[in-house]
Amino acid sequence: MTELIFPTFEYQLKKTNGKIHIFDIIRRKYIFLTPEEWVRQHCIHFLIQHKKYPKSMFSVERGHTINTRIKRSDLIIYDRNGKPYMLVEFKSTEVAINQYVLEQISTYNQTINAQFMVVTNGIDILCAELKDTEITYSAHFPEYV
Repeated sequence: MTELIFPTFEYQLKKTNGKIHIFDIIRRKYIFLTPEEWVRQHCIHFLIQHKKYPKSMFSVERGHTINTRIKRSDLIIYDRNGKPYMLVEFKSTEVAINQYVLEQISTYNQTINAQFMVVTNGIDILCAELKDTEITYSAHFPEYV
């Protein structure tokens, strides 16, 4: 797999039916290892180990409805009051962080209403903070509150 901007961690892999799976500490099970999953697992470990986000506030692949269509969010992190704090969309390293990706996460956030929207391909990070009617952008994850 590709080297990412996130620090390495001690991941657990296993092979089932000729396919490699990685252990997800949030879902507590092995997940088929795709390039997107590689980015997700590195990011999750970074947020927990280095940014001190409590893993009990993470929700992976949560379903929600947008215009009568069921979609799944890659990662939602909740604040201490149980309100969506950050919505994260993961892409493989081959996918550019562009306008299309921003529109995708913005559409998801219409029903989630997180304060922060983050998209990352493991090489680039784009974070958008929504405050009132203003949006500010940065290349870093926010601190957990």
